[in-house]
Amino acid sequence: MKILVLNCGSSSLKFQLIETVGERVLAHGRVERIGEQDAGIQFAAAGGSEKRETRRVEDHSAAIASAFDFLKEEAKVTGGLEEITGVGHRIVHGGDRFTASVLITAGVLREIESVSRLAPLHNPHNLKGYYASRSLLPEARQVAVFDTAFHHTLPARAFLYGLPYEYYQREKLRRYGFHGTSHRFVSGRYAQIRGRGNDRIITCHLGNGCSICAVAEGKSIDTSMGFTPMEGLLMGTRSGDLDPGAVLYLLDRAGDGSREVGEVLNGKSGLAGVSGLSPDMRDVLDSAAKGNERAQIAIDLFCYRVIKYAGAYHAALDGATALVFAGGIGENSPEIRQRVCRGLRAIGVTIDETRNQNTRGEEARISVPDSFIDVWVIPTNEELLIAQDTAGLIEAGG
Repeated sequence: MKILVLNCGSSSLKFQLIETVGERVLAHGRVERIGEQDAGIQFAAAGGSEKRETRRVEDHSAAIASAFDFLKEEAKVTGGLEEITGVGHRIVHGGDRFTASVLITAGVLREIESVSRLAPLHNPHNLKGYYASRSLLPEARQVAVFDTAFHHTLPARAFLYGLPYEYYQREKLRRYGFHGTSHRFVSGRYAQIRGRGNDRIITCHLGNGCSICAVAEGKSIDTSMGFTPMEGLLMGTRSGDLDPGAVLYLLDRAGDGSREVGEVLNGKSGLAGVSGLSPDMRDVLDSAAKGNERAQIAIDLFCYRVIKYAGAYHAALDGATALVFAGGIGENSPEIRQRVCRGLRAIGVTIDETRNQNTRGEEARISVPDSFIDVWVIPTNEELLIAQDTAGLIEAGG
C-alpha cells in the first residue's frame, strides 16, 4: 500500500511517500519558508532524481501542489497520485480525547479543531495538510496520528499538576506529553531487536525539540514535556523546566505581556539563549571547543537536564533495563551521548567509547556487554510509523 505522510508546520511542509510492503521510501521532500519570496524546495525520488529550487510558495496548498506535481513527474517510481491509498497526517495535539490514531471523519475533524486551543501554534498548521490533500486526493483515506496519543497511559500521579483539581476538570490542564510517535517507534524497535516486550526503557529524543520518556512494557508511564512542548529538557530555543514564579516575574516586566514572554520561552531560550550563538548543537559544540565559555555552559546545562530526568525515570521504572538515544542530536552526537552516559554511571550505564564514537545516524548498541543498562542508538522513523498506522486503519476500516 502506498501511503503519503504529511507533516505541516507553521511555514514548512515535509512529506514522504512510503510503500508499506517492504517499508520503502519512494519519494520525500520539504518546503521551507512558505509564504515568503525565497521558499526553499527540496524533493527527491528513489533512484536519485532530485529537484531543488528557490521561489515564492504562497501557502500550504501551493506547497502540497508542488509536491504532488513532483510525484506525478516521477510516476515511474511513485506510481503517480492514483496509487496513493491513504494520507497520514502528523497532528501534535489530541487532547485527552484521542488515545490512538484515527481515520479522519467530519466528527473527528470537529474534535481535532476543538482541542486546537491547547496547541494553537501547531494543530491549525497540521490541519492545513489535511485540507489541501483532501482537495487534491479526494479518493484517498485520511488518517490523523497524534504526538500525544502514546502518553495517554500516564497514571494520574504523572499527568496531574499540583493545581486545584477543577483546573484539570474544567480547563483540561494536565501533562499531555509530546514526541509520542518517536518514543513509540524507538521503544517498539528496541523491543523488536531484543525479541521481548517486557523491558523498562528510557527513550531520549534529543534534537531541536527534546523530550525523554519512561516506557514500561511498551507503555509510556512518564514523560518530560507537559501541558505544552516547553516543559522538561533544555532544547534548541525552548527553556525547558522553569519556576512559574520566574514566568510571573517576566510577565510583570514585559512590555507586551504574554506574547513577548511566550516568544522568549519558545523561540529565544534553550541552547540559543544560553550560548548566545545558535540552537544547533553542532555550532555550540564547535564554539565550546574553541574556548567559548557560554557555549560550554549551554552544553553542560543540556546534558545535566538529560541526566537528571534519566535518573528520575530509572527510579520511576523501578530500575531501567535500557537507555535509547534518538533524534538529530541523540543519533549523531557521540560527544553528547558520552557526557550523558558518564553522568549515569551510578545507575549502571557503561558505554564502549570506541563504538559510541563510531556511531552516527545508524542503529547500534553502544554499551559494553556487561553494562547493567543496555544502551542503544536507534534512529527514529516517525514517518514510517505514521504510514503503518494509516495503512492499518485503512485495512481495518475498509
